[in-house]
Order: sequence, then structure tokens, then C-alpha cells
Amino acid sequence: MIKIRIEQGLTQKELAEKIGTRQSNISRIESGKYNPSLEFLKKVAKGLNKELIVSLG
Repeated sequence: MIKIRIEQGLTQKELAEKIGTRQSNISRIESGKYNPSLEFLKKVAKGLNKELIVSLG
């Protein structure tokens, strides 16, 4: 997520604004210290113009 966000030239704050959340939420996800819901991850993926694919295998 960090790599994609940076490649797209977005700051944490810009991504947060794009998906309607706070910068601190993006920071927590990127730090690995937070377990976001699948719905939230879908919002982040959409904000990064990506698709979230979940696979159990």
C-alpha cells in the first residue's frame, strides 16, 4: 500500500481525504499496528485505483 501510494504521488493526508477518513487511520494501517476491516481496505484500494482481492488457499 505504501509503495502504491507513493508511486501515485499521494501523501497519507491526500489519500485519507480521497476516501473520507483521517490521516491517522492511513498511518496506522501502514505501520502494521492496526487490523482494518475488509470494507475499509476496499475503500483504500478504490482510492488507489486498485482492486482488493481476498483469497483463502
